[in-house]
Amino acid sequence: MSFSVGETEGVFSVTGGAAQAAELTDLLVAVANDAVAVVSLESNSFLTEDWQTLRPSLIAAELGVPCTIHPLGSWASVTHGLGEELIVVDRDRLSDLFDGSWTSYELALIDVPAGTGPERLDELALMVGTSTGTSYDEPLLGRLEDSCRIWFSGHDDCYLWLETRDPSLPGAVLARLLALLAGSALTELGEGAESVDVPEPGGWLTERLISASPHWMGALGTVTEELVTIELAALPKRWRLDVALPARRDVTVTLDVRHGMWRCD
Repeated sequence: MSFSVGETEGVFSVTGGAAQAAELTDLLVAVANDAVAVVSLESNSFLTEDWQTLRPSLIAAELGVPCTIHPLGSWASVTHGLGEELIVVDRDRLSDLFDGSWTSYELALIDVPAGTGPERLDELALMVGTSTGTSYDEPLLGRLEDSCRIWFSGHDDCYLWLETRDPSLPGAVLARLLALLAGSALTELGEGAESVDVPEPGGWLTERLISASPHWMGALGTVTEELVTIELAALPKRWRLDVALPARRDVTVTLDVRHGMWRCD
């Protein structure tokens, strides 16, 4: 797993892996506005006859999720991070859209106040389309008014970029990544189990880690039915795909499976 966090003028930028969009939706919903605009969506789970991803509105229809369709036009189809349309979904229905039954390889969404009109949605799309990319120094939310609280970009349904104005969300994401890694290990250990319930570490643990370093990389250590250890190494900067796991271990976090307790050594 990997996790990095930075802060610029009240906007917190988080990168991490590995987590599917469906595994983080509840965290996003907890701090989002009343509606969420899905501005980019690519998936191999819903394809047309010529093997192209269905439009977001058709994917929502397949899943029975009501949405408002906002066409962007042909200019957006050749713009990185956009499609010919975006859809606006009620915040409480976002978990129905990303329900874990399918995966995306490109996804971008931003929350908006309920009743956001077409002109504002056009402005948001233009802002996304002209963005210089994900950067700690110039987060997208920093270019928007305070009405937008989260910007989420997912790649290969594994790597995430998240921007938020909520200072509690980075720690919540780190806790979720640790729990997901431990849960994946216990699932593989079990005989045919599709999933296991794993408690997330408390805020004391994530606060301790983030205060020690903003950049972490971790791998599984010992895995038994009684405990799971995750060996963490602090990095000098945020992790990239070409960065190998350091040989040293700076911190070990342990899940006591029987008692559902975490500790940090």
